[in-house]
Amino acid sequence: MTERTLTAPVSQAAPRSARAGLVLITILTCQLMLVLDITVMNVALPHIQVDLHFTPTGLSWVMSSYTLIFGCLLLLGGRAGDLFGRRRMFVVGVAVFTIASLFAGLAQTASWLIIARIAQGLGAAAAGPNTLALITSTISDAKARVRAFALFSAMSSGGFAVGLIVGGLLTEIGSWRLGMFINVPFGIAVTVLARRFIAEPERNAARLDLPGAITSTLGVAGLVYGFVRAASAGWGDPVVLTTLIGGALLVGLFLLVERRATEPLLRLSLLADGNRARAYANMFLGPMAMTSMFFFLTQFIQDVLGLKPLVTGFAFLPMAASIFAVSRVMPRLLPRFGPKVLVTAGTGLMVIGLVWLTQLGVTSGYFPTLFGPLLLMGIGGGLGFSPLNVIIMSTVPVRDAGAAGGALQTMQQIGSSLGLAVLVTVFGRVSATAIAHHESAGQVLVSGMTSAYVVAAGCAVASFIVALTFRRQGNSERTA
Repeated sequence: MTERTLTAPVSQAAPRSARAGLVLITILTCQLMLVLDITVMNVALPHIQVDLHFTPTGLSWVMSSYTLIFGCLLLLGGRAGDLFGRRRMFVVGVAVFTIASLFAGLAQTASWLIIARIAQGLGAAAAGPNTLALITSTISDAKARVRAFALFSAMSSGGFAVGLIVGGLLTEIGSWRLGMFINVPFGIAVTVLARRFIAEPERNAARLDLPGAITSTLGVAGLVYGFVRAASAGWGDPVVLTTLIGGALLVGLFLLVERRATEPLLRLSLLADGNRARAYANMFLGPMAMTSMFFFLTQFIQDVLGLKPLVTGFAFLPMAASIFAVSRVMPRLLPRFGPKVLVTAGTGLMVIGLVWLTQLGVTSGYFPTLFGPLLLMGIGGGLGFSPLNVIIMSTVPVRDAGAAGGALQTMQQIGSSLGLAVLVTVFGRVSATAIAHHESAGQVLVSGMTSAYVVAAGCAVASFIVALTFRRQGNSERTA
């Protein structure tokens, strides 16, 4: 097929350096907005349940409807950006997400909110993978790209903790609806800045791999839905088993399709590089361990320590601050030590932090039982995750940057969904035993969550083992 290059004009009003800064700010603001949307809603769930009359089971879909659509369409969104224009898909995704946020804030019924959350997931799946791709294709300087990826990691990891603070603040001063409305001005600003200052990278006019798109979307959707449903219905539920098995078979079929496709949705050659394949594995295992910490500690701080939502959010500041601090120095650390040393150290600190959390009790205070693990998890997350973005994206062919970014975020989303489903199941079984022994409500929560943290620590150990297998790189490769 004959290839032709398509580009879009960009305003020359701003100096080059100022434009580069605005491009990065625009991309990072989008990523922060997408991440905040998950945890902002988490703190507000009790208020949403009362206002819109959700059932206890139905309430979980306020979170799951967003992550389900987001997770299953990321690969498609990334490859669509490669083929149809990364800036175009980025702008369309942000616009859809922004409009959906407005409608979510105006929701008057439970079904209205769920539909709006699904639309938010659609927008996020279009914009999300193209954030990484735009960094790869628009920042050519190796050191500047490493700094950009480090800041991106800070937004991705620290944004979860910041979201708890923002969600608690907005819920206390106004309403959970503010958590949706706040996306609107930021979304408008990102859309305007992207259209003005982000150039459309070179792209090839080609057909989309429809068999790959269908099998990957349905396969990932089946897996994510199965993981989410398992948390409430249990692993023995027929629907859970059917969707997980069907999803796994479709993913297998997707890989077969990609091997034979002339223009694949995901080039399997992306996994040929050993370090990149290991980075993808850790981008799956790390969120399995990390997500549970937010989910269970939020409940522990409010239900056992008796703190309000806003204070609960601020309790996570040590983690957010340490992730950001480590990400800021990552451009200097990565060329000096290489990814193996940093990721190994980071995952090791995550293991220690999660093991420490298994010692929580109903009489535990914030210092040092919570402060210590949060600090370790923050430093560990910064060291363990920031290099992964660099490893995956910095050496990928520019034409496949969208697909690589989509695969990265797909692994992250599936890891989070699977990890939370497994840990909530463990929590439920242990809690049921504690209830049978007539333990107090606080003790029931603590017994369940500490058992879940044992499993989370196991996930972190697996991530640590993968980190030990990273290939050492020379200085020239580390910042490539």
